[in-house]
Amino acid sequence: MKIIEVEVVSTSTIKPSSPTPSHLRCHQLSFIDQLCGHTYNPSVLFYPPESENEKLNVVEISKKLKQSLSDVLSCYYPLAGRLNKNNSFVDCNDEGIPYVEARANCNISDIIQNPILHQLHKFVPLDLSGKVDLLLGVQLTIFNCGGIAIGSCISHKVGDGLSALMFTKFWAAMVRGDEDGKSKMLMPHFVSSTVFPPRDMSLVGQGVDIPMKNLVSRRFVIDCSKLEAYREKYAESDKLKDPQMRRPSRLEALSALICSRFIAATKGLNAEKRRYAIAHAFNLRPRIDPPLLENSFGNISRTIIQHLDLTSCCGDDSTTYSHIVKQMRDLMSSGKEQEFVKNLQKGIDQTSNFFKEHAEEFAKGELVSFNFTSLCRFPLYEDFGWGKPSWVSTNPLPYKNLIVFADNDSGDGIQAYVVFEEEDMARFESDKEFRSFLSPPSESNY
Repeated sequence: MKIIEVEVVSTSTIKPSSPTPSHLRCHQLSFIDQLCGHTYNPSVLFYPPESENEKLNVVEISKKLKQSLSDVLSCYYPLAGRLNKNNSFVDCNDEGIPYVEARANCNISDIIQNPILHQLHKFVPLDLSGKVDLLLGVQLTIFNCGGIAIGSCISHKVGDGLSALMFTKFWAAMVRGDEDGKSKMLMPHFVSSTVFPPRDMSLVGQGVDIPMKNLVSRRFVIDCSKLEAYREKYAESDKLKDPQMRRPSRLEALSALICSRFIAATKGLNAEKRRYAIAHAFNLRPRIDPPLLENSFGNISRTIIQHLDLTSCCGDDSTTYSHIVKQMRDLMSSGKEQEFVKNLQKGIDQTSNFFKEHAEEFAKGELVSFNFTSLCRFPLYEDFGWGKPSWVSTNPLPYKNLIVFADNDSGDGIQAYVVFEEEDMARFESDKEFRSFLSPPSESNY
């Protein structure tokens, strides 16, 4: 395994090109913002050189990135501020964000062809665990071949994954010089604290600590054609029992596949003592009445969780999968219910309550939750003016049993970033049925 070395060449501070007006200096956190931890949503866009003999003009690119970033921060002014210690607001003081230039000791193809997930943090400038009060950091990395990577990380305390992606989309439009970059379709709307009013967090209580031991991350690329055949197979089976039963969606089918193969693969690892729960993160923007714009900034998404009932399974794998698909459908449907949103607006969070109620079981490892989130069909592959990236890394944070889905660049596969405990992962990634869904030649990446 090659060790990638990334050396910082320079660090500068980028400030907004125009000062934040006094009436906007205090950016109030929403109730959902308050529930989120101050960790970072990392994203790295990899751009290879235009050809073997023509490298990207790094000096000109860096200049454009800095100038445009300063303008972008005038619109995304909370990101240039500092997080208040009492978990209630951001001081929009225009102190700015770090902009790092670095050099890697490899070619960009070394990364794209065989991504090593635990080394990808070297392409973003901040510790992902959120040990500083910065809300955004940007890093430009230059490779030996002349390719570049643009890494950014936005604090989860102020924005969800879609907020981070819309920031990148807006920034890319500004670099390209598109007038659309300043249009109402991309300008951020800071409405989350109005929709989800902040609460006294001393009344809400602390979160539940789930044991994190020997966590490992893997990236699997799922072949969509194989997943499609799987969806059709189980749709036909279900329709024999219920003609009204619809075919499972891609997310339902893939989520159920990972759950069922994990359960099958880890039998014997104290599995008889385990119970399971399934959780999916939902974008709440279209579910609010009236719906919010896509470019509404903040944590406007939330996870819904429920127990996974396997008591009526016959023990064979196909029955287990079928049961999980049905319950995944129920979970995904509940995420569309406006009642869930209305409860959040009242300060009632089903997910936090679930974890508190079962805190002891989680602590003992008797209750295992599968935590899914999806970036599929979101704007990942942004063109800053020198072509679209060859790959976008959305490596998740090391949270136990976290699974993040994202489209690949060609659209014929889904990247599944999976975080399991080491012993569970060893069994899961060796499962023959799961591996039959993977795209060759690169089936998984460490």
